[in-house]
Amino acid sequence: MFLGIEIGGTKLQLGVGPGDGTLRGFIRRPVDVAAGAEGIRRQIEEAVPELLQQAGVTMQDVRGMAYGFGGPVDDANRCVVKSHQVAGWDGFPLASWSESRLGLACVLGNDCDVAALAEARFGAGRGCNPIFYVTVGSGIGGGLVLDGQIYRGTGRGAAEIGHLRMRGRHVCPQTGRWTEFGPLEDYASGWAIQRSAAARLRDEPERSSLLRELSLDRLTVQAIGEAARKGDALACEVLEEAVGYLAWGICQVIALLAPQCIVIGGGVSLLGEDLFFGPLRTAVSKQVFRPFADLFTIRPADLGEEVVVHGALALARSRFGDERD
Repeated sequence: MFLGIEIGGTKLQLGVGPGDGTLRGFIRRPVDVAAGAEGIRRQIEEAVPELLQQAGVTMQDVRGMAYGFGGPVDDANRCVVKSHQVAGWDGFPLASWSESRLGLACVLGNDCDVAALAEARFGAGRGCNPIFYVTVGSGIGGGLVLDGQIYRGTGRGAAEIGHLRMRGRHVCPQTGRWTEFGPLEDYASGWAIQRSAAARLRDEPERSSLLRELSLDRLTVQAIGEAARKGDALACEVLEEAVGYLAWGICQVIALLAPQCIVIGGGVSLLGEDLFFGPLRTAVSKQVFRPFADLFTIRPADLGEEVVVHGALALARSRFGDERD
């Protein structure tokens, strides 16, 4: 058995299992951002015994553990580089802390990297190589699995598609005003879609839209999607533009890495085939490097909200187990 933990900006998830795509036990907790990193570490110490009891597993049965951390991590120093959501993580030696507090050998991974590993081994990318995974949620992250292993570059990460530098009109997350340069996630993430819709409603007061019936806190990606399905022109424009920018980023990935399969998950992908995957495939087909046009597929992720936990378990098994188990 292995222990896998996801630390995100809004949630903490823990699972125990053999690292083969199945779970013996699973716990999900909301994260108290105000309590910072120390609060999350307290939650982990409290939740691990509860998880093992739920699963009928003793600590002696657990051979090692791994994290999928929501931010960059340093392989050589086995520490967190930074969290963009929760204070108190900068430079923290999470692997060493876990080994001392929980008594388990530990490996530290990035959340998108381990999600990519899970989808490659157990999900939508199974049987393909290489696999490029993209999560499109509040931000945009990526992970590359090559020959069954996470590609980590020089040890602080790789495949950061959300940080490809773009040029094009979008809403600055700091000022709320239209600007011309920024990372891809400022153009095509869930938050970017919401900002774009809000700015259009603000700047085009004479334009009719179903979205005007919503308060800002209800102007979600799903609400924008519902309006688009009803034929709302402003909502359709917002989604088409975001999907077009994402397609540009994916075309850069294809040109550089030529993955056999691109797996896409995250909340924005839940817009589905009609508003997301169909338009995305069409937009990619128009821009992609022609010699590679028939070498890849774009597929929705299979493993849902537990994907990072499955990936962390797979990483722990790769590091501390016997793959023949």
